[in-house]
Amino acid sequence: MMADEALDSGLVSRVFPDKDNMLNAAFALAAEISSKSPVAVQGSKINLIYSRDHSVDESLDYMATWNMSMLQTQDIIKSVQAAMEKKDTKSATFSKL
Repeated sequence: MMADEALDSGLVSRVFPDKDNMLNAAFALAAEISSKSPVAVQGSKINLIYSRDHSVDESLDYMATWNMSMLQTQDIIKSVQAAMEKKDTKSATFSKL
C-alpha cells in the first residue's frame, strides 16, 4: 500500500514528503503532548487501551471513574485559567503522576 492510499483509507492521518519533515512533525507533536497534564495524557492512553478491548458500556463506566479521579487534581483548573488568561499551557505547572 502506498502512502496516499493509506491516507485515503484512514490508516494514517498525515503523509510527509520526506523523513526530515516527518521527524520535525513528530517532535512538534511530542512537544505539544508533553506540555499537557501528565494525568490527562496517561488517563487518555489508559482509557483508549481499555476501550479497545471492552464493550461501549464498560468503557464508558471505566472512563467515568477515571474522569472523577482526574477532577481531584488541580490540572483542570490550571488549564482553564491559562486559557482564560490566553496563556500557553506550557506556563502551567501540572500535577505529577
